Amino acid sequence: MEAFASRDFRRYQLARVTAILGAEAQSVAVAWQVFSITHRPLDLGFTGLALFLPGLLFLLPAGHVADRFDRRQIILVCYGLQVVATTALLLLTRMGFHGAHPVYPIYGVLFFMGTARAFSGPASSALIPHMVPEAHFVNAVTWGGAIFQFSNITGPALGGLLFTLPLAQWVPDTALQGAGIVYVFTLGSLGWFLVLVASLHTRPGRMEHRAASLKVVLAGFQYVRRSPMLLGASSLDLFVVLLGGATALMPFFAHDILHQGPRGLGLLRAAPAAGALTMALLLARFPFRRKAGLRLFVCVAIYGAATVVFGVSRNLWLSLGALAFAGAADTISVIIRGSLLQLATPPEMRGRVSAVNSLFIGASNELGEFESGLTAQWWGVVRATIAGGLGALAVAGLWAVLFPDLRRADELSSARLRPRAVPVAPS
Repeated sequence: MEAFASRDFRRYQLARVTAILGAEAQSVAVAWQVFSITHRPLDLGFTGLALFLPGLLFLLPAGHVADRFDRRQIILVCYGLQVVATTALLLLTRMGFHGAHPVYPIYGVLFFMGTARAFSGPASSALIPHMVPEAHFVNAVTWGGAIFQFSNITGPALGGLLFTLPLAQWVPDTALQGAGIVYVFTLGSLGWFLVLVASLHTRPGRMEHRAASLKVVLAGFQYVRRSPMLLGASSLDLFVVLLGGATALMPFFAHDILHQGPRGLGLLRAAPAAGALTMALLLARFPFRRKAGLRLFVCVAIYGAATVVFGVSRNLWLSLGALAFAGAADTISVIIRGSLLQLATPPEMRGRVSAVNSLFIGASNELGEFESGLTAQWWGVVRATIAGGLGALAVAGLWAVLFPDLRRADELSSARLRPRAVPVAPS
């Protein structure tokens, strides 16, 4: 609990809870809307692609902005843009209830939302080390992961519940039922997030003082490329989740294989977070001190195996259990990778390095959803999921051979990690 001694850390984590609750509830509503309109796996994959592309297009400016301007102000602006995006989703829902059922405008709104996330992600990651002493940073990452997973558990389930609430007798406007009420909830959560972040005392200011140049903008890429440990950790996440993720296909598993509705979809979306939250709380109470690299690869292998079990399951409870194991394994690797990223990077470069890492994470999550939808369209939902889990197992074994420094990583501390990272020469 050392990290919670910081006032700003407490407030920022409370803000994250509300924002993630709204975002996860919203993701359930968007997925079910797109599924209801088209009934095609590929169209669900396009939702992930629309969120991913901005991270790719704006990677360089996002990292540079995070190091050149006040990171707190960047977060406020970006989440203000997300308010605009959610309002647009609500308006599109109203159009749907009046006879129009557009799906392409939804992709446009998601692209706009992804643009805001592309700039807020590096700023958010780089802001955390300013809130707590370095000695408490791993504890902060662990509790941040627990809070994130708590929201991931509650958010999808809450989204499924709100989506199915019988509101006709209390809310005559049909646009404010189903997905509409979810979007109203998300707007409220974003508003509370903005209030809390605006109250933070942390003002990191400008971290990069060199004049803007191509070399300065590309410094994050150079730093990651010259650090085998960071490159291995980020690329491992990219390929494992890219191949093994099945989030985009959960509406099909819920409806066609497990014969559930929106509430079942909410349970499936919440199950990985349930396992992750349990593991994060255990790690906060009983933190590991050594063998971080070995633990990382073991947990990635467990994640791949659990994905295979989920793919072959025809029972709701077995599916939920497999997803919970996958989430528990993933949270260990998230804590290790997050600690490596910040502790092995100088403060003035954390925005640009976080932007590079955000590209890997975005590719693994949002682009992974597109990959899942595409392969499911070709091979079928079940075969695509099983193949993805087996691919994740193969990547874990291959990366353990290709990146021995990552495999041998022991204690998570800047004194042990930062000397391994080769700094980029100043311009």
